[in-house]
Amino acid sequence: MPTIRRDTPADHPALHAIWRRSVEATHHFLTMPEIDALAPLVEQLLGSGALTVWVLVSEEGEPIGWMGMDGAKLEALFLDPDRRRQGHGRRLMGHAIRLHGTVMLDVNEQNPDAVRFYEAMGFTVTGRSPLDGQGKPFPLLQMWRKG
Repeated sequence: MPTIRRDTPADHPALHAIWRRSVEATHHFLTMPEIDALAPLVEQLLGSGALTVWVLVSEEGEPIGWMGMDGAKLEALFLDPDRRRQGHGRRLMGHAIRLHGTVMLDVNEQNPDAVRFYEAMGFTVTGRSPLDGQGKPFPLLQMWRKG
């Protein structure tokens, strides 16, 4: 059974690769140049220590997903696309909920699978922004789940 542990710097290349494959598989509203432009920001974020990063590791010891938390706010959750719909996202979210009780997050409105996932996990929409964190016209839904 996969386990969850804190990240190490040695994990970061694999976590970045998971991010890339996940975004390419789910963020159909982004162009490849837009994804390319985000890649250095993700690398920087992983290396900054600004987030508490939790890694979901397969039975073989390979990272298959990860999430980044800033306190009780989920800032990132990405799974290897080949590992979706196997309960791994639920496992990561369950970990966040056990740690913090109430969890907040922003999700791209144009990623309906993610919105449905968070709703199934008990999150409700509390607000909407017409722009993403970089000021681009990719609406974000603010969601929270009370612990």
